[in-house]
Amino acid sequence: MSSSTVISAATPSRHPFERRIDEIKPAKSDINNVIMDYLVSEGYPMAAKRFAVEANIPPAAEPQAIQERVDIRNAIHAGDIETAIHKINDLNPQILDHDPALHFALLRMQLIELIRKCMSTGADITPALNFATSELAPRAPTNQEFLQDLEHTMALLIFPPENLTPPLSALLDPSLRQTVAARVNESILASQGACREAKIKQLVRLRAWAEQKAREARKEIPPTLTLGLDSDKEGHDDDDIMNGNGETDAMQD
Repeated sequence: MSSSTVISAATPSRHPFERRIDEIKPAKSDINNVIMDYLVSEGYPMAAKRFAVEANIPPAAEPQAIQERVDIRNAIHAGDIETAIHKINDLNPQILDHDPALHFALLRMQLIELIRKCMSTGADITPALNFATSELAPRAPTNQEFLQDLEHTMALLIFPPENLTPPLSALLDPSLRQTVAARVNESILASQGACREAKIKQLVRLRAWAEQKAREARKEIPPTLTLGLDSDKEGHDDDDIMNGNGETDAMQD
């Protein structure tokens, strides 16, 4: 067997589609803009400031404006919903006034945190009941979904923690805090006239749609397509981008 045959067998030729991708060279300025947009939208003020210097581009937003959103996000992630609501109102009281669904979601999250405390410490459930009665019950009749969400949440007080059904257990999962925090971040950005989410998330969805359409049309593309993030080495995958979890050390402010 010749050496050329061995090399050919060990190194399979690349798919023509992959070679075509390699030929496309996006402008460095476009890449820098997408990175800056992500850092600003997802709330990494110091990383955005450093990147602006390194890339020699103007900062897209003042670090303080980004930090205000970071503080609100951190409060929600920590379960301190009351502080988060105060900070949102201090930033712009019209955000919650004009978005009853978001306001209800935050109040419901605050109720869940009160119930969580009762479950973990065995404390009296009266504060949770009073909060539900005064803050959520008056809003529930205005929207059928609000009423269902409130009933669903109050069920946490009925069943023992070890006997909760998966839908009820999901209410106590930290991921719900992240979901609410993401909604708040999007609403704040929209109130400031900015895009509600990082452009890279839109690009990832567009790319997934394009791949689906190509496969439906039986176009000649590789069996699997990745974003080229090398998830094994980078420690994250496509979902991290979509969820805003693709955080590097430089982004940890």
